[in-house]
Amino acid sequence: MDGLHQSKGISASGMQAQANRLRLLSENIANADTPGYRRKMTTFEQVVESGRETGQIKMGSVKLDQSELEQVFNPSHPLADSDGYLDGSNVSLVVEIADAREAQRSYEANLRMFDQARKMRSSLFELLRR
Repeated sequence: MDGLHQSKGISASGMQAQANRLRLLSENIANADTPGYRRKMTTFEQVVESGRETGQIKMGSVKLDQSELEQVFNPSHPLADSDGYLDGSNVSLVVEIADAREAQRSYEANLRMFDQARKMRSSLFELLRR
């Protein structure tokens, strides 16, 4: 039965990691038009306990995308330089929406695995009661 409990923990960690990823993607989308905003990115890392990988994952550190910022021509903006340009953001809405869809599907897959492990555990208890 320890395997069923472990599989629920793995699925729960995947859901938590994808939920955190969706939060970052939402921040990126919300700030797509903010001058000077750099896209936030993250990676996933294996959870290690007592020197062994548990199968669980966690969100790694958040890093800022260092790619070039878009140059926007808007001479009336207070942040514009003497030529009328200001730094836009490096957020691509197409990329963010695609990443959000991927995170959503990964979250749903982990949720189905969690639910399946819960049902299997429930069925096992039912068999043991007989």
